[in-house]
Amino acid sequence: MKAETVLDSDYKPAEDEPFMNDRQVEYFRRKLLEWKSQLLSDSKDTVTGMQEGTRNIPDVSDRASEETDRALELRTRDRQRKLVSKIDSALRRIEDGSYGYCDVTGEPISLKRLDARPIATMSLEAQERHERKEKVYRDDR
Repeated sequence: MKAETVLDSDYKPAEDEPFMNDRQVEYFRRKLLEWKSQLLSDSKDTVTGMQEGTRNIPDVSDRASEETDRALELRTRDRQRKLVSKIDSALRRIEDGSYGYCDVTGEPISLKRLDARPIATMSLEAQERHERKEKVYRDDR
């Protein structure tokens, strides 16, 4: 079993330290776990709110408005469910040692990018190439 890495509450990964050292890995692991916890808590609150909020609304336009709100909320929760799956994938990459490295090039993903988007699987350059290729493909249709 790996010894737990102690982090100061104000620790931020820095470019001048070894990439994906124990402190950086622990920082991102905690960041991902906190994000996942928040998403799951929000989701639970939504389900509870929807169960408690079910009511019979006689006015057709009020009912339509409430249905639209519910549909939007459900779409948001679906996006968050997919995000939780990506967070789980990032946590698995932390465990297998591949976290922080680009899936395409194998090069390190910048700490700035990982801090902004801890589920990133590609470096900024590889992501931009991927999006350009995707756009060209869509435009060709």
